[in-house]
Amino acid sequence: MKTITQKSELKSIIEDLKSQNKTVGLVPTMGALHDGHLSLVSRALQENDVVVVSIFVNPTQFNNPEDLEKYPRTLNIDLELLATVSDTILVYTPSAEDVYDNNVVSEHFDFDGLEHQMEGKFRPGHFDGVGTIVKRLFEIVTPDRAYFGEKDFQQLAIIRSLVKNHNIPVAIVGCEILREPSGLAMSSRNVRLKPEYAEAAPFIYETLKTAKSQFGTKSAIEITQWVENEFEAHPLLKLEYFTIADADTLETARNINTQTTYRAFIAVFADDIRLIDNIALN
Repeated sequence: MKTITQKSELKSIIEDLKSQNKTVGLVPTMGALHDGHLSLVSRALQENDVVVVSIFVNPTQFNNPEDLEKYPRTLNIDLELLATVSDTILVYTPSAEDVYDNNVVSEHFDFDGLEHQMEGKFRPGHFDGVGTIVKRLFEIVTPDRAYFGEKDFQQLAIIRSLVKNHNIPVAIVGCEILREPSGLAMSSRNVRLKPEYAEAAPFIYETLKTAKSQFGTKSAIEITQWVENEFEAHPLLKLEYFTIADADTLETARNINTQTTYRAFIAVFADDIRLIDNIALN
C-alpha cells in the first residue's frame, strides 16, 4: 500500500497506469474510516484494476467551523484498516494547500436545484464545498469509477448532477448504507456519541422503518406529523428535519404518485452530534 501526499506524484502514477490500460476506481473519504468506507473500497477493488482512496478533511464543506475542528482525524488507524482490505491501494493524503493550490475557497455550482433541498436549507454553502473538492479529486485522479455511500443520498445525487453538468467522464457508483447491529447508519460521527446518546440513536432508523410501513396507507403529511410527534416526545434526540421526497428531484412530496420513487430523509441531533439517515419507501 502506497501513501501519497502530493498530487503531482499521484498524477504521474495514474498516467503510467492508464498507459497500461488499467482502470482506476476512487473512494473519496474524510478519514475516520469505518466498515461502511471499507465496503466501498472492497467494491472498488472488485470493479477496477487500481483503487485510490483519498483521506482529506475538506474545509470548504463545513459551514460550522467548530464542526471542522472537532471532526475526527485518525490517519494511522485509517491506514491500518485499509491494509486489512488490500495492500495494493493508493492512499492520497494531501494538505489543503496541495489540493487547492493555496486558494482554499469553494466554487459556486448549479446542481439543478438539488442543492436547495433538505441539507441545503440547514447547511449554507455545504454543497458548493462538496462539489469543489469532488471536482478537484476527479481532475487529479481521473478515475473511471467513483464510489459513494447512499447514507449521504443528497450528496450522491449532487455528485451525479456535477458529473452530468460538467461532462466529467466518470461513472458514479452508489453503494447501500451499512448499519451497526443496532440499525444505526455507520458514520464517522458515531464515535463521538456519548454513551447515553449512542444507546438512543438507533431510534432514528426504527422511526424510518415505521414511516416506511405507513407509506401507502397514510399521506406524506400524516407520516411527517407522526415522526415529528415521536421526536417531540423523545428525551434525548432532537429532530432537525424529516421529509418524504421524490428520489430524483429531492423535492418534498405533497401528493403521492404511484409512478414516482420516494425516499424518507431525516436529520437528528444527538446532543451536539448531527446524524443523518434515509430509507427507500417504494
